[in-house]
Amino acid sequence: MIGLLDDVKQIARDAGAAIMDVYESDDFNVQQKGDDSPLTKADLAAHKVICESLRALETQYPIISEESSDISWEQRKHWCRYWLVDPLDGTKEFIKRNGEFTVNIALIEKGVPVMGVVYAPVLDAMYTGERDQGAFLNDKPIKVAAEAQATLRVVGSRSHPSQDTTDWLDALGKPYEMVPMGSSLKICLVAEGEADIYPRLGPTCEWDTAAAHAVLSAAGGDITTINGDPLLYNQKDDYLNPHFIARPQSLV
Repeated sequence: MIGLLDDVKQIARDAGAAIMDVYESDDFNVQQKGDDSPLTKADLAAHKVICESLRALETQYPIISEESSDISWEQRKHWCRYWLVDPLDGTKEFIKRNGEFTVNIALIEKGVPVMGVVYAPVLDAMYTGERDQGAFLNDKPIKVAAEAQATLRVVGSRSHPSQDTTDWLDALGKPYEMVPMGSSLKICLVAEGEADIYPRLGPTCEWDTAAAHAVLSAAGGDITTINGDPLLYNQKDDYLNPHFIARPQSLV
């Protein structure tokens, strides 16, 4: 996959530019999808850029994007390697104009994210991770925290607070402080050692986590289910993730 990561980074930047064109306008054209989540012109513009660009690469793999996910299980269950894309993760943060939204492109191999790019265009923060090649923030190496702080730094959703998460943390019996963040940046904070753990006891889909999961894995962390099983992709007929915990390998 030599050179492929550089191609994907450029695609993410191009998608970020398309998002910023809408972000800096006065009309987001916000619609509600079937699950009541918002959809904007920026989501669709980024989706178009990413899918057209991935299809133009010399190496061809199937694509699942949040905005074009109507692919039957019978078809995709045979895929060994494919792209998993969230063109704009954190649409609520986008609408709030707080900058905490991302472009996400992951390469999945046999259920495991082996390459991921997470780009936050407002912050100009480019997180990348590739199996056996390490993780980077704007081309500088990043690693998970070597050990947890005495007061656990827990990253949590800015737009989706969860009482179940609070109850789970209280049951740990350790002091903790919350670090609020939007979108897949939550997992990236763990990857760069700025947070110790991210428990998610609420609904997410596979495209929400895949790219940042690849970054975290390359940085020395992992995502497991609450029961400690690996979080895998494209293993069933829907795209919903189980509840999970993102953390350094030393805390798994």
